Amino acid sequence: MTAALVRALGDFDLAEEVVQDSLVAALETWPKQGIPDKPGAWLMTTARRRAIDILRRDRRYRDKLALLERSDMTSDPAEADDRLRLIFTCCHPALSQEAQVALTLRAVAGFTTAEIASAFLVAEATVAQRIVRAKRKIVDANIPYRVPAGTELADRLDGVLSVLYLMFNEGYLSRGAQAAMRRDLANDALWLTRLVARLMPDQPEVVGLQALMTLNLARSAARFDEAGEMVLLPDQDRSRWDSVAIADGMALLDRAGAMHAPGPYQLQAAIAALHSEARSWADTDWHQIVVLYDALLGHVDSPVVRLNRAVALSHFAGPEVALGEVNDLALVLSGYHLFHSTRAELLDQLGEPVLAREARRRALDLCQNPAERSLLERKLRS
Repeated sequence: MTAALVRALGDFDLAEEVVQDSLVAALETWPKQGIPDKPGAWLMTTARRRAIDILRRDRRYRDKLALLERSDMTSDPAEADDRLRLIFTCCHPALSQEAQVALTLRAVAGFTTAEIASAFLVAEATVAQRIVRAKRKIVDANIPYRVPAGTELADRLDGVLSVLYLMFNEGYLSRGAQAAMRRDLANDALWLTRLVARLMPDQPEVVGLQALMTLNLARSAARFDEAGEMVLLPDQDRSRWDSVAIADGMALLDRAGAMHAPGPYQLQAAIAALHSEARSWADTDWHQIVVLYDALLGHVDSPVVRLNRAVALSHFAGPEVALGEVNDLALVLSGYHLFHSTRAELLDQLGEPVLAREARRRALDLCQNPAERSLLERKLRS
């Protein structure tokens, strides 16, 4: 809905406002009158009427009003095209990559400012400023609402893939307090990635990202028990993994690898593939996983990648070596709950229960995801 209204209006703020108004109207009306036969069309019609009402009060928007009144706001057939256009518009190279990702997560995925700030490990005010400036720049620079062609398409690819990756991660393991996993969001990210892959079938990183999402979702059924409690990888029932989806993910990874242009998404997919191939926790090839993380650091030398590498290293070289590398990240990851929970696990293994408990309490203070919080609380009680 937002994408279709941005197409018609060329105004992010107004599109978001009328979409929210239509949702409020549905919450007020549907419990009394029942859900309409075509709820999407009802919402779109309500949003369109609300936009017309707002624009009629402001003469400066006479041209936009005429465009909106002439536009065909049918939803389903154009939805994929509209969302791709909106993603590529938000990821215009005139914007910084931070602004591209923040604006797209807000406008396309519906993330709150707090969720985006959490994903970037930055302040909410910083994200809010990025979004406002990005919207203003799109209007001021008259950036067209379309999927670009030729070299323009490749220029925007990094931003588009970053958005889809962050969108999937939030769906796969939410940073918010409302749900442990937002499966609909993860599935939506995979669906959009497939659309981009159809648009750019010769881009190995697009196929690599599709492989990564497919392999992770293939194992998702075993990640939570019937009570919604998190089940860690060593304890998962691997018979619940989707073998067909794993085979699909492997085939996608092979297809990306055949293009001979390795990148960060392909390397992460290769790590996921090693986990998916292992018949048991004991069979996991940790040495190869560390090697892949080393290669990944050559593309993305981030503290979170180094933290994940340290976890893999602990299974290969021991907890003492891994803890040294984790401790080196203390300054940059002090506000990241997984840094502290990782330290706690390593300290436990080294026979330091008091320090482990302190680290786990700090992780709990920083964590919002209900399943992760429950896991930390269980470990603290034991």
